[in-house]
Amino acid sequence: MNNLKKLGLTALAGSLVTSTAYAGALDVSGSAKMTYKSQDDTEVTGNSFSTSKGITFSGSGDLDNGMTMSYTYTMTDAAFSSTSVMIDMGDMGSLGIGNSAGTAGLPAFDSIIPTAGEEVWDDTDTDDNGIATHSKVNSIDYIGSFGGFGLSAAYVNDGSGSSSDGSFVVTYDGLMDGLQLGYGQGEDSVDLDLETIFVKYTVGGITAAFQRSDLNGAGVSSDEESDAMGFSFAVNENLSISYGVHDVDFGPASKADEESSGISASYTMGSMTITGISNSTDNVAGTDASNDSYREVTVAFAF
Repeated sequence: MNNLKKLGLTALAGSLVTSTAYAGALDVSGSAKMTYKSQDDTEVTGNSFSTSKGITFSGSGDLDNGMTMSYTYTMTDAAFSSTSVMIDMGDMGSLGIGNSAGTAGLPAFDSIIPTAGEEVWDDTDTDDNGIATHSKVNSIDYIGSFGGFGLSAAYVNDGSGSSSDGSFVVTYDGLMDGLQLGYGQGEDSVDLDLETIFVKYTVGGITAAFQRSDLNGAGVSSDEESDAMGFSFAVNENLSISYGVHDVDFGPASKADEESSGISASYTMGSMTITGISNSTDNVAGTDASNDSYREVTVAFAF
């Protein structure tokens, strides 16, 4: 996948540290994508064809105390997408800072439903209704594994609304092979409590999952409860398909539930992946009879 392999980085500390060498490695990978997207008849979209690209730098290095550090930096069409610096402390887990990557805490588990393309609410629900997540900008992230339990936590100082965001997620994989249980909770600023619970099961080429998320705000009008479920099936080593649904209950604030569904398929041939997506949402943001849908075909090349 990487034609530009392991750019060796060996630097002598020189005037800072005498006769000490620091060695590491930097990998570069990228992607180029061509997309055709068709919206429903009520929207004005302009040209249906577009292109996009992504370049990711991944670096790592050893520390003198047995720990290791890793670094990633991703550039997309917006020039910057995400970055992460993590220190692997062995049995104590990994600790670092991420920016927009959703490395840990609720942002890393906001939607665990398997998909061969995009989440069923993607590009139709612009507000990501019913999704338990928070700011990811300069997030302090921790990831650890202890027996069959996993702990993932994130904290953002002065995140949303000039207040701190934070969350944690606990997973358990020790009940039976292929089964993962998870629970997480957190806070988005001072006025939105977040909670999610999920179960995912994989057997052979099939993965199925269910997730329920609650967003409880300062007033009844800001409460949201969502249920999501779906499955993916790896037909063979090249072809995968998926189907999912996502429903959001806005409580007394709305008489209509937002209902999303979608199907995706992807086929890989060497470095090329062809993906087809068909998503639709009824009662967008709880507005009765406000519907949206889109169809998308992408051809992506990895290098």
